[in-house]
Formats: sequence, C-alpha cells, structure tokens
Amino acid sequence: MNELSRKTLKTPDDLVAAGLISQASAVSLAAVAARYVTAIPPALVELIAQAGDPIARQFVPDVRELDMAAEERADPIGDHTHSPVKGIVHRYPDRVLLMPTLTCAVYCRFCFRREAVGSEGALTPSELAAALDYIAATPAIWEVILTGGDPLVLSARRISEIIEALDKIPHVKVIRVHSRVPVAMPERIDADLIEALKRTSKAVFIGIHCNHVAELTPQAIAATARLADAGFALLSQSVLLRGVNDTADDLENLFRALVAARIKPYYLHQLDYAPGTSHFRVPVEEGLALVRSLRGRLSGLAHPTYILDIPDGAGKVPLQGGYLSPEGDGTYIVADPKGGRHSYPPQPLN
Repeated sequence: MNELSRKTLKTPDDLVAAGLISQASAVSLAAVAARYVTAIPPALVELIAQAGDPIARQFVPDVRELDMAAEERADPIGDHTHSPVKGIVHRYPDRVLLMPTLTCAVYCRFCFRREAVGSEGALTPSELAAALDYIAATPAIWEVILTGGDPLVLSARRISEIIEALDKIPHVKVIRVHSRVPVAMPERIDADLIEALKRTSKAVFIGIHCNHVAELTPQAIAATARLADAGFALLSQSVLLRGVNDTADDLENLFRALVAARIKPYYLHQLDYAPGTSHFRVPVEEGLALVRSLRGRLSGLAHPTYILDIPDGAGKVPLQGGYLSPEGDGTYIVADPKGGRHSYPPQPLN
C-alpha cells in the first residue's frame, strides 16, 4: 500500500493526486474547499475507485455547492433554536441530541450541518460537563442521541467516559449513537471502541448512515457484525439523493443488503434544505412514488420510514400518513407533531 492510499484526502491537490478530480477542476474547487471541509478516508477512496459515481458524488466536492437556492438556509432544521447549552439540541420532550464533537471521519457533500461540521473539534471538558448536567437536570429525557459530527471518531477513552456518565443518569433509559464510521473507517470498530460502548446497562442502539449498497463492503459488513455480535441493536439512516439512490432498484438493493447485515432500515430522509445541495434534491412527489413502488417488493423488515425534518426546527414527520397536503402550485402544507402547519417550498424537477 503506497503512502497516498493510506492518507485521508483533505485538499483539492490531494484529490488530484488520487485521480478523483482533474487539475483544472482543482482550481474551480478552491472556493468550495475554502467554505466546506473535505475528508475522504482510505476505505472510501478505494470504494470510489471500485464503485464510481454513486460514492464519489457523496464525498468529492462539486462546484455546484456554491450555488445556494432561495429556500436553502445555514441551519435548515433549526438546531440553534433548540440548543439550551452548547452541544445539546432539545427538540422533543423525551430525547436530546448530545454532540460531543463536530469532527467527522468523512464529510458528506449534502450534510445538513455542513456550515458547522469540521469547524470545531470536541467539546471542552467544561462544555461536556455542562451538557451532561443539563441532561441530568431534565427528568423528561428518556433517550440521548450521540451525534455531531461523528461521536465514533473520539478516542475509546473519551467515548467510555461519556457512556459511563450517561449510565449514571437514572431517567436516561436509551442511548443511541449515530455514525458513518462503520462505512467510512471500518477498522475503527475495534475491541477497545466496542468495550467503550458497552460501559452501560442501558439499551444502546447504533444508527449507521449508509446511502448505497456499494457502501456495504466486506470490511463494512465485518465492522457492523462486530457491533451486532457485541449485542448492539443496529439501525440505518439513509438520505434520498439524486444520482446516488433515486431509483427503486437502488433503494431495494440497499435495504435488502442492510437487513441481511442485521441492520434495520430506520429512516429514509428527504434531503434538508442545506446550502449548495440542490443538485442532490429529489422532489417529494418522486420520493413518494419510489417508496410506494417498494411496497410488496420488500419484506416489512426492509421498509424504513420516509421522513421529513420540517425546516427551521418544527420536527420530523413521515411523508406518508396524512402529514403532507399538496397545495396545487408545487407547495405542500406539512403538519408538525404538535398540529402546527408549515409551508414547504416547491422543488424543481432536475
């Protein structure tokens, strides 16, 4: 293995050297790199060489990221509105997000936190203590979701400390960990990390972000098997993306492979209105048709919920089951979990 193949690619020059972009493209991508962080670890560099566009599209910068549509916003799901202390997002009464780091193993080009991730590292000890104190002082919190950033980029020691601290809070019954690491850096799922995650008697669920069947390499499947064999319940989160998984066959192959790997498909996300992501966006009506086409083709085990995070922080709702009403001009009215009604902007067909 040469030096380049062991390296996480972070700059346009790195991408040129790896053969992922041309030298001419590097010039135009300089402005993208200045605004949005890039990191492509070795496992994904190798996968791009094997699987091509569905993987490269997710991780290789694109000059279209500088094109911001009118409906896009820096905080598309209203994290800041619901952040009582640094590192906490408390949108629903019984659960909170705890974000111990904003660093990721890989930076997805469609990320809804793309204006924040990569800009800071982990919470300081005092910031983390304040976040944990907030959880301990809020008895309604039943579930804590570790996200970010990617919590599994932290050291096993740091993960162990967080898990042990949550274990001591009696009203917290469930810990969920959201991560790209099993796909992006499968070697990271080792005995030390698994032991750190097991430092609790509470239920631990691992939510794995995976968008295309090619991401489930033998190495990724082995990593998720180590987690499953250790007793963790595995869920998946996928984002519906133009040019990645926007056909019925793409989704069927992905969801079948996830179930075969002991990972329950949990959410299929409608893409959030993050800046510079319109080239990834699949209109809602097209997404609904895709999801309907899978009914009867797939076991119920392989059907995730097709979900929308209502812009500006009103919460997640299924895109089926009466939450969505077309207005006739391409706009939808979306009902939030509290019964509020929100206008959801039209999405041009690509």
